[in-house]
Amino acid sequence: MKKFLHPFCIMIIGLVLIGCNPSSESSRNVQTDLNPDRIGQLDTVINQAIQSGEINGAVGLVTCNGNIVFHKKFGYANKAAGEEMELQSIFRIASMTKAITTAGVMILYERGYFMLNDPISLYIPEFKNPEVLIEADEEGNIVKTRPASGEIRIIDLLSHSSGIGYPFMNSNLKKVYERAGIIDGLTVQPLVVGEKIKLLAGLPLLFDPGSSFAYGLNTDVLGYLCEVISGKPLDRFLQDEIFSPLGMKDTYFYLPEDKTERLVELYSWNKDGLKVSDGTQSSIKFDPDYPVEGAKTYFSGGAGLSSTALDYSRFIQMLLNDGKLEDARILSRKSVELMRTARIDWNSDGEPDFGLGFSVVSDLGKGGELGTVGTYSWGGAFNTSFWIDPEENMIAIFMSQQRPAKGSVNGKFLTAVYQALE
Repeated sequence: MKKFLHPFCIMIIGLVLIGCNPSSESSRNVQTDLNPDRIGQLDTVINQAIQSGEINGAVGLVTCNGNIVFHKKFGYANKAAGEEMELQSIFRIASMTKAITTAGVMILYERGYFMLNDPISLYIPEFKNPEVLIEADEEGNIVKTRPASGEIRIIDLLSHSSGIGYPFMNSNLKKVYERAGIIDGLTVQPLVVGEKIKLLAGLPLLFDPGSSFAYGLNTDVLGYLCEVISGKPLDRFLQDEIFSPLGMKDTYFYLPEDKTERLVELYSWNKDGLKVSDGTQSSIKFDPDYPVEGAKTYFSGGAGLSSTALDYSRFIQMLLNDGKLEDARILSRKSVELMRTARIDWNSDGEPDFGLGFSVVSDLGKGGELGTVGTYSWGGAFNTSFWIDPEENMIAIFMSQQRPAKGSVNGKFLTAVYQALE
């Protein structure tokens, strides 16, 4: 069955900190640590990427057993200005937003507002009676459709199996989305997400809901669902339910004025090397200053957040701890279990390897790289990645800022983490 894959998804500033504990607890009994004689390889792979011109700077972070064992800065946040990367540098995390919005959906699910198998049209009526695209012309005019075999369910949105795509991806819907004014989620324009989601709901799907995988605006729809159910804009909902309880003080859709200088410069790579991005060099078209400029009214649940490595580590440490961080219980352990359970084949390897908001390692041999079965992860379009390994009781985060990017520093960073495990 044909899959529609996201192009970047085949995807710690200071001293090494041993014994610093951001979570004060871990629900696992495994006692994993990094070998002090091998931990230097993490520095090596990032420094090599800087020296080769793949990246200008990065932050990496690793925790084992709830303790930060690696948290370092490398290179520049803004090379032209001579601004060094800092531990508190803020990165556009793009699709790493999806995991947070997914957690928000699961919070509402646990409170009984809906079932995951409910049709989304029960809560956003515009999605009623979906159709599947058969033909569109080169200008994006819809020529022929057919009724879908069923309704889009909330769980289809969580697993990117609804048939909704992304405007920037090459698919039969690309021109249709462009003609209709559907956006990828990053904008400085005075738009609100609800208006665009209702417009999206009236457009045909790539396939019957639940029948295949297509990376798309599914989590933006889920973000709007959170707004509808909670009665709050998504930024306030996530602040109240996730960021404040977890002590996340540097994660925002739009940065407050006193934090804008911490935003890392975004670069693009071409044959001439790294250049400051103007947002036109890749399939995604956007204004790189969207976190700090413009109307600041569009809360994209699939791509809109910016954060630091340390702040984001608190969120994924909560997931590793089965839904709890310190005194804050965000989700039940059973919800986290469901989120990290492989449900659908997203990379055409014949194995279920995508859960609710994450890719999941189901077969280590097919992956062909160091890792652990059961690890769940995702990344962002601007070269950020995270990994959660329950068996090793470990999380890892890599953050840089390029699109397009060159090389595979994210993967090399993860390999360096695994080779350093005791």
